[in-house]
Amino acid sequence: MVNTNVQRRNILKSTLAGAAAAATALPMVARAQATVTWRMQALWDGGTTPQKFEEKFVARVAELTGGRFKINLFAAGQIVPAAQAFDAVRGGAFEMMKTFDGYEAGKIPAFAFTSTIPFGFAESDEYEAWFYEKGGLDLARQAYAPAGLHYIAPTVYGQEPLHSKVPVRKIADLAGKKGRFVGLASSVMGAFGVSVTPLPTGEVYSALDKGVIDMADRGDLTANFEAGLAEVAKFVIVPGFHQPTTATAYVANRAAYDKLPAEFKAVLAVAAREISASLRQHILVNDSLVLAKYQAKGCEIIRFSAADIAAARPKAMAAWRAATKGDALATKILDSQVAFMKDLGLLS
Repeated sequence: MVNTNVQRRNILKSTLAGAAAAATALPMVARAQATVTWRMQALWDGGTTPQKFEEKFVARVAELTGGRFKINLFAAGQIVPAAQAFDAVRGGAFEMMKTFDGYEAGKIPAFAFTSTIPFGFAESDEYEAWFYEKGGLDLARQAYAPAGLHYIAPTVYGQEPLHSKVPVRKIADLAGKKGRFVGLASSVMGAFGVSVTPLPTGEVYSALDKGVIDMADRGDLTANFEAGLAEVAKFVIVPGFHQPTTATAYVANRAAYDKLPAEFKAVLAVAAREISASLRQHILVNDSLVLAKYQAKGCEIIRFSAADIAAARPKAMAAWRAATKGDALATKILDSQVAFMKDLGLLS
């Protein structure tokens, strides 16, 4: 005959063991279903086309995670002034920014080459291929790592035109002009005799309007039209030899990024690459349409000759090399890019 007291003790042990196992599992389930909320400040003003694509980015992140990863998006300057975003994300004031690496090229020379190459890659696909197929993504991450930041991915799109208050019809006409440029374009345009003033994107309109500068680089043709540049600069110069293809970047606070589950990290990468392609294609379609809008506003479209641009390239290449400032990582990045440009037949 079975001892009923023994049976009761065995049942109690089983029940307690099951409860303990369930208690151990609960935190794991909770962690798996946890919701993460970040804040992100973008480069662009609210309502503009590039900012609408940042809205698509955060929506895509939420969609791919079933709403478990929410990024609250802010336009340029809404949390901190644009020039302070780098240090704010680094210090953990918010988790993520969309930035143009060239803004910090004066402090970190490698950033000059992860944002744009004046007179360099002619097509966006060439520049994006350098990031994803030639090791550029890892090199960009190496450049950000010492600052406690993680480079997630670039958004790569085409030319940024030059907007001028005065006619500039050839490279030689640049000499003696005052212009707004940032990053590597500052060094290159300086080599061609431009007096360069680095200004935040949001200050370009007023600087042109007040005559502080004669010409400016700012964004793509559509974004610049939306910002009103047709009202203050009646000459639109294409192609954008000073910025033939452009990379902005999604960058996160490293500590915050490291806390993310692997799934969320993968979603950031996937959404970023989707937005890169979709924005680029949107700009490609709209560039041809928006030129007519500039002309309707009384702007003249000036097209530089390919021969003039090609003849100026050696001087630009010398400026590339000088912009490395002898920094080992910047030099490694530039060497990698030059080698790829030669493979593509862009350089002899």
